[in-house]
Amino acid sequence: MSKKIKPTGNGYVFSTDPDFRLEEDAVPETTKAAADQLLKIRLDTKQRGGKAVTLVEGFSGTEDDLEELGKKLKTFCGTGGSAKDGLVIIQGDQRDKVLGWLLKNNYKRSKKI
Repeated sequence: MSKKIKPTGNGYVFSTDPDFRLEEDAVPETTKAAADQLLKIRLDTKQRGGKAVTLVEGFSGTEDDLEELGKKLKTFCGTGGSAKDGLVIIQGDQRDKVLGWLLKNNYKRSKKI
């Protein structure tokens, strides 16, 4: 039985450029400590059928840590939501609850926008 050869090089077969180097895999982003995070909380209703959601923006870290933060906030607020693209989305107007939880857990608050 033949062994399957896994392709490397992300689709590049050959390059005539003598200085060409394949891009290395991205180094996993590290998550800043809670005290170093500067998060923004705002209410949004755009393109949601008039329903309000609370957005937490400004998180810098790995996707796993963002998912974990989203899960903790959803559990604390007792609502649904999601965490993707650097945003935590909580259903409903939960700004006061989210702000209280973030301050209690040593996250910084940015100035109101």
